[in-house]
Amino acid sequence: MSINVFLPCRKGSQRVPKKNIKEFAGFKNGLIEIKLKQLLECKKIDKIYLSTNDEEILTYAQSLNQNRIVLHKRAEDLSSSETSTDELVSHVLELIPDDDILWTHVTSPFLNANVYDDIIKKYQEVKNQGFDSLMTTNLIHGFLWNKKEPINYDRTKEKWPRTQTIEPLHEINSAVFLANAEIYRTLSDRIGTNPFLYELDKIKGFDIDWEDDFKIAEAILTSGVAKI
Repeated sequence: MSINVFLPCRKGSQRVPKKNIKEFAGFKNGLIEIKLKQLLECKKIDKIYLSTNDEEILTYAQSLNQNRIVLHKRAEDLSSSETSTDELVSHVLELIPDDDILWTHVTSPFLNANVYDDIIKKYQEVKNQGFDSLMTTNLIHGFLWNKKEPINYDRTKEKWPRTQTIEPLHEINSAVFLANAEIYRTLSDRIGTNPFLYELDKIKGFDIDWEDDFKIAEAILTSGVAKI
């Protein structure tokens, strides 16, 4: 069964201008340069479907001259800040109608080729255990409340339990969603009804969303704490 990547790169980030291709930690073409390098180094990935409405990204990706990269110029009506993830699910299926689909983002710069290959290996293992898909998460160990009360511990039993004893919650970090195309077709979703939650540490699961995140990620990389 082939593993094909869906890599969406919308032009016009509102929070970080040119986020996907602005210079980052010495990489002239920034996050897209890093991510394509990582994905091309993966042993378990067949094709990388890059879907973007950004001509600058398309030009850069073309310059790599890699036949594993499939370029798709995305329509503008699927490229606005109002476009929902649900709308993109149908778009993915048009590009990758068969086999397994690994949906990832350039905004996870510390998810390198070795981690992707480990995730794919785990996905293939857990499918034999009854899981139908996989998504990556960060574990949250802490006191979490809604507006009125705790949601992950009981104050009638212990007002301030040790955080080590609190049942951790999984925060979806959007680094990887991995499922078969048939799930996209039948459920209109990028995960199935029984996804395996693959835990990443804080650095590997780091997601660049805001300008501060961009600066923090640059500092992590230039300090040598993490490698791509």
